Amino acid sequence: MPPKKSITLTEAELRLMKILWQRGESVVSDLVAAMPDGETLAYNSVLTTVRILEQKGYLEHRQEGRAFVYRPCVAEHEAGRSEVRHVLSRFFGNSRERLLLSLLGDDDLTPQELQRLKEAIQSANEDGAKERVEEGA
Repeated sequence: MPPKKSITLTEAELRLMKILWQRGESVVSDLVAAMPDGETLAYNSVLTTVRILEQKGYLEHRQEGRAFVYRPCVAEHEAGRSEVRHVLSRFFGNSRERLLLSLLGDDDLTPQELQRLKEAIQSANEDGAKERVEEGA
């Protein structure tokens, strides 16, 4: 039985997606050339990874002459949200509270980060209250 296809991104896939999100449309040779120093990949490795990304629905291509030009069809913020939902489901039983408590328990949390989290929670509370009032109207 073949392994189940993962909708999450591997490290190599994410590296290529970051390049594509930054550059936009690219051919495989452009992606190979755009790899950061120390992270070079062979043309065939990039081509294989790009094809996998297309199968997963992250990329699409059009043909230009003999070359395929690839472009992202999933925005970076959407991919990030999908990854967070995956982690939320897999490790925290879909409990946002458990995820947030895990983050708050992190000793590396700076006072500035904690303040931004407090502000985000307050903003979410205010937005939720507005929606409840509007729905009741």
